[in-house]
Amino acid sequence: MTPPTRPQDAHPYLRAASAGVRHHTRALARQDATSPAPVDRLHLDVLHAHLTALHQLLDRLAETTRPPHPAAGRHLATAHTRVWQATAEIHSAFHLLPSNAAAEGAEASACHPERLPEGPPVLTICQRHLAAGHIIRRKTTPTDLRTHTTACAR
Repeated sequence: MTPPTRPQDAHPYLRAASAGVRHHTRALARQDATSPAPVDRLHLDVLHAHLTALHQLLDRLAETTRPPHPAAGRHLATAHTRVWQATAEIHSAFHLLPSNAAAEGAEASACHPERLPEGPPVLTICQRHLAAGHIIRRKTTPTDLRTHTTACAR
């Protein structure tokens, strides 16, 4: 089976991001067979960053697609909302996991903002989430955001 033909220079970074996610998924599948490693906050922080970037991309695609192709733009706007919902769930899960401070002792993982130009990781994910939240609140209604349920809400 041959892959569909496409120009080699078309969207190389998106293809690389997709390949990275597929590689990570395969690596986790191999770990499941031997000794499953529990998810940690760093893992969810990186996944949250990936989903936030995808959220921003879908926002821009929906804006540029909607005028010439309204139906396709509506589908992209719906995808934009669903990615936000996934991002919100990842953010919630991040805060439910124990921090490294609890696992290693408070002294070993004390906050040293001078070492991290963007600040402590827990603040980074929250700042990123708040910035994405401003975008979604401008473009959707509360009713649109309530259409999903989580396992906790049942």
